[in-house]
Amino acid sequence: VSQTQPLMTTQPNMITVPDLDLSTVPSRYYPADFYKLTNRRACSPVSPDSASPDRVLSARATQNRRTAHTADRRAFERNDAPPCVVQGAPPPIYRLRQGSVKEEAGGEITRIAVNIFNFAPPIFLHSFFQRARSYTASRTGISELTGVDFEPPKQPPVELPKVFAPAESPLEKLPVEVLDEIIAQLALDSPPSGYTPRNVDLINCLLTSRTVHVATINTLYSNITIPHSAIFSKFLTRVSEYPGLGTIVKRLDLSHFTSVGLGRSRQVNSEVQNMTSRTLLRCLELTPAIQEVLLQENLDDDVDENVLCKLFFGLSKLKAVDFCASSSKPFAESFTSAVTTLIDSPMNLGLRRLSLHECFTLPSSVFETLLPRLPHLTHLDVSHTRITDNALASIPESSSLSHLNLGRCTQISGHGVVDFLTSHPAAKDLVFLNLACDIARYRLLWEVDVERLLPALPTTLRSLNLNGAKIRRWHVTLIRPLTKHLEELSLAYADLTVHDVNSLFRPGPLSSSPSSSPSSSPPSSPVSSPISDSSVIEEPSAPWVQPSLHYLDLSSISAITQSSLFSASCVLLSPTSMPLEVIELGDKAISSLRECRNTNKRLGWVVKELGRRGWYVRDTNATGGNQSGRRSWKMGAMWWGMRKCPVAWGEVGGLYGHYMFKK
Repeated sequence: VSQTQPLMTTQPNMITVPDLDLSTVPSRYYPADFYKLTNRRACSPVSPDSASPDRVLSARATQNRRTAHTADRRAFERNDAPPCVVQGAPPPIYRLRQGSVKEEAGGEITRIAVNIFNFAPPIFLHSFFQRARSYTASRTGISELTGVDFEPPKQPPVELPKVFAPAESPLEKLPVEVLDEIIAQLALDSPPSGYTPRNVDLINCLLTSRTVHVATINTLYSNITIPHSAIFSKFLTRVSEYPGLGTIVKRLDLSHFTSVGLGRSRQVNSEVQNMTSRTLLRCLELTPAIQEVLLQENLDDDVDENVLCKLFFGLSKLKAVDFCASSSKPFAESFTSAVTTLIDSPMNLGLRRLSLHECFTLPSSVFETLLPRLPHLTHLDVSHTRITDNALASIPESSSLSHLNLGRCTQISGHGVVDFLTSHPAAKDLVFLNLACDIARYRLLWEVDVERLLPALPTTLRSLNLNGAKIRRWHVTLIRPLTKHLEELSLAYADLTVHDVNSLFRPGPLSSSPSSSPSSSPPSSPVSSPISDSSVIEEPSAPWVQPSLHYLDLSSISAITQSSLFSASCVLLSPTSMPLEVIELGDKAISSLRECRNTNKRLGWVVKELGRRGWYVRDTNATGGNQSGRRSWKMGAMWWGMRKCPVAWGEVGGLYGHYMFKK
C-alpha cells in the first residue's frame, strides 16, 4: 500500500483500503486474487461466532466479489502489470502482527504484514493454513494470516542406545550353547584361496566383550585349516604359548596345504622347518581333544612313524583320518612299521572314518592287520589300493558301513566283493558304494556278479558306481528298481542302447532276452550266466514310480552320442527324465556337444568340464528349477558324481576336490 494513500475504516473489525493503481504497485500480492491461488474465497462474510480477527480487504472486493475478480484479471492482463506468483513472479512478503495493524507517521500505514514468516508460495500456504486455530480462521480468506498456529511440529523423542554394564547385555546372558551356535554362523566354511583373510567377522567379535570373546575363541579354534607352512608356524606358536587353546581344536585340516605360490621348492620348505615331522608331532601333542585329521600327499614325507603312532594310539578322541594320495616310499615304510605293532596286540582303534584313497604303495598286509581293529567303522575309502578279499572280509561285524569305496582295486575279485556285500552284516545299510574299475587293466564285475549283486543291494543306497562292470541290456530289469531310490548311478562302458537307457525313465516293456541284443555275446566270466538265450524276464506289474536319479554316468557307451541325444527317440534331455540334471559323457561326446551352442540353449542344457571329466547339465535357470546338489550323505559336497569318499563335513576344495571331481 502506498504511503500517500490514507487508511479508511468503514465497519467495525474491518479495515478498508482504497482502490490501488496496479501500475504503481511493484510485484505485490493482490488480495482479490488470493482465492485463485489457494482455492479459498477472497472475501467471506463475518462469522456469526465471537469477534473475528481483523481483516484486510480491497475496497472493490468488499462490494462485489465478481467485480474484484474481473478488475484484477484485467489488471494482470495489462502489459505494465507484473505477472502473478504462479506465473513466475517472486513471492510476496507479509510481516503483519496478529489481530492488530500498526500505524506509523501521520496515521498512514506503511506496510501490512503478519509477523509470522517470509511468505512462501501459495502451494505451501495451502497446506500450512490447514492448521488454523478457529472456525473463522479456517473459513476466511486473508484472515487466515492472522489465525495461523505457529507452534513448530513436535519431533519424536530420540531414543539413545541403552548402555549395558559388562556381562549384562541380552546377548551375553544367553546360554553358552546358544551363544556358541550364534557365533558359529559367522564362521566361513569355504576353502581358503591364496592369502585372502578369512573369518574377519570372527576376529572383530574378539574385541566385543569378554563373554563374546570366549564364545568366538571356541568357534575360531574349533576347525583349523592350514593352507601354508607359515600359517602352521603361527598356529603352533600360539598354541604353545597358550596350551588351553589346543584343547579347543576338534579338526586339523591340512587338505589345502601346499607350497605352490610361495616361490619355494620342497627342499627349501624342508630347510625352513615350519612343517616337519617334528613340528607336526608337536602340534598333535598340543591338541589332545582332536577328532578329525585331514592329510594328503604333500605331507607324506612329514608323516613318519611317530606321527602315525600318535594318530592311531595317542589320540583317544580321534574319529576320522584321511591320508589321501600319500604314496611316497617313506610314508609306506612308516605306515607299515606303525601298523605292525598291532599284530600281537588285542587293542582296537576308535576310528570311525578312514580314507586311504590312492595309497597304492601300502602292502596288502597293512589292510589285513588294520581293518580287523576297527569295530566302529562307518566310512572306508580304499580306492586304488592293494586291499584283498581277506582284508575286506576281516572287517568286524560290529561295524556299520555307510560309505565304501573299492574303485580301481586290482587285488580283489568280483565274487569276493559280491560275497561281502550280500552276506556281511557291516554292509546292510550302505549309502555310497563305488565299484568302478579300469577295463583297460581288468574287469571287477562280470555278468554273473552283476546278477547276484543288483537284487541284494539295500534300499538305503543313494550312490552306486558300476563303471566298467559287464552290464548287458537284460540287466536293465534289475537296474530299474534301484532307480527309485538311487540319486547317482554310473554305468560307464555298459553294453546298452538308447532304448535301454530310456526304459529307466518311462514305463514300458523291457528287452530281457540275451538273444535280443545283436551285440551280445556269451558271458566272459568263468562262471556262466544263469540267463539262457531262451529265457525271458518279465517285470512284475506294479504302479510306475518316477526315478529319483539326479546324476547318470554314460561315459564310453558307444550308443550314446551327440546325435542320439538330440534325436526324438531319446528322453534323457526331455522333462520326462526329471529330476535328472547331470549326464556325464566321454570326451568325444562332450567335444561334439560343446560346438552345438544354439541347440544346447534351445534344449536348456549346458556343457561343463573340470579336469578330465565333462558333464551335460540341465540349465536350471532356463527350466525354472532351483535344485541343490547338497545331500547329507555327501558331507558338504554339492556337485554330483563324487569319486572320493568324504570323511569330514565341509566344503570340498584343494587336493580332495581334485580326486573327488576332477580325476
